[in-house]
Amino acid sequence: MDHTEMRAEDNASTVTQFILLDFSDLPNLQGFLFVMFFLVYLIILIGNSFIIVITRLDQALQRPMYFFLAKFSSLEICYVSVTLPRILFNIGTQNRSISELACATQTCFFLMLGATECFLLAVMFYDCYVAICNPLHYPLIMNPMKCTQLAAGSWLSGIPVQIGQTYQIFSLHFCNYNQINHFFCDLPPILKLACGDTFINELSVYLVAILFAAVPFMLILASYSKIIGTILKVPTATGRAKAFSTCSSHLLVVVLFFGSATVTYLRPKSTHSPGTDKLLSLFYTIVTPMFNPLIYSLRNRDMIAALRKLLFKI
Repeated sequence: MDHTEMRAEDNASTVTQFILLDFSDLPNLQGFLFVMFFLVYLIILIGNSFIIVITRLDQALQRPMYFFLAKFSSLEICYVSVTLPRILFNIGTQNRSISELACATQTCFFLMLGATECFLLAVMFYDCYVAICNPLHYPLIMNPMKCTQLAAGSWLSGIPVQIGQTYQIFSLHFCNYNQINHFFCDLPPILKLACGDTFINELSVYLVAILFAAVPFMLILASYSKIIGTILKVPTATGRAKAFSTCSSHLLVVVLFFGSATVTYLRPKSTHSPGTDKLLSLFYTIVTPMFNPLIYSLRNRDMIAALRKLLFKI
């Protein structure tokens, strides 16, 4: 299709349609990329759906940890469904145009679900922290009402901020080009298209990234030192291994997701490059959701036992 750049005649003009270039610079790999992303999407859907079903059906998994894991798996399905179907559509049809409204909608949902994931990962780590560092009061602290409130808070807390940020970004004039050199409508490449001074907008992106990503990430890492200290005091080697296995799964997911997202959104605009942005974005949009079911299932004996029981019944 025609990838003609749309130049503005004056600062009052703006574009009404964008072009997502995604992986158009790899024309010989379009078929391979379509198959790869389609298989990845299937793996994410099936893997996370299995976790949801298992945690609901198995009575041994009716605990706060698996309650949050089921919510997290539901979130992951929604999260990848914001970007992956659009990638598949663009590659399959070679029609990469997207209206400004559709682009803003994708950005808004992506940011809201991303904020939810940040908070929910922090909540899951808090559950792990209470279970290991304060086991006697764990049933009282992590009661069903508290778990529901924490899950609901994770889902709702980022909505007004991210709607406001999306409105702020898409209120700008995009009067230089209409080509987004990315595979979805993410903030850094969109800001590159805006004309005029975008300092305030960039500052708001940094502040929101610090609030929703950097702060939870640092709190999780800080609390992990206390968890390690508590685990080392466990008298039995089996108990230590089980505790380390549970928390290391959380930490691996946290590092993959928060690390790549924080680097992407906290880098200065001048240091952004399309290749680096795409690579980092793949980690927190696709790679992490794909590996989460494997990380949480294969490293968890209770999940493996529940899966065996389910397969045996089937």
